[in-house]
Amino acid sequence: MSKKEHLVCHSAQCNCKFGDFPDILQVSTHKKHYINDTNGAQKLIATNMELGQPFTVNTFGQCKLQPTGSSFKPCQPMITAWDGFYDKVEIAENGGYPLLESSKATCAIAGSPCVSILMHGQVAVPGVSNFEETPEDQTIAQQLNPIPTASTKAKKKGFEFRVI
Repeated sequence: MSKKEHLVCHSAQCNCKFGDFPDILQVSTHKKHYINDTNGAQKLIATNMELGQPFTVNTFGQCKLQPTGSSFKPCQPMITAWDGFYDKVEIAENGGYPLLESSKATCAIAGSPCVSILMHGQVAVPGVSNFEETPEDQTIAQQLNPIPTASTKAKKKGFEFRVI
């Protein structure tokens, strides 16, 4: 991980260079190690043990490596290995190593690394602490988030905010 890369997690978007459209990675090899998830319930860390058909729809459209006369057979990815994972940390529960954005999967049909990661799956979710720990200029924070807080109610004594 010499350059700045993200770890890949559940719901990462993957694409095969021989397919038509992306599919979503599903982590099913462990149930313990989460990332970018405050509740620890949704974003499992993806590892190099996500083999077989670890995708939501289990297809990337039509496989350009399987022609059938005037068209192509439907893609049915069968992941046999992942390359480019982070080998300095092992997930004890499944014996795998975390995947990185640059990781590539080898499909049994292609025989070479052809499945890449388009989006790592991590999403920034601002919480209450993000708005409480804003810089000195609270007016910018109030413009970005107009929902009243205890500190803004105290400043505006002439107004009372009510949710209807």
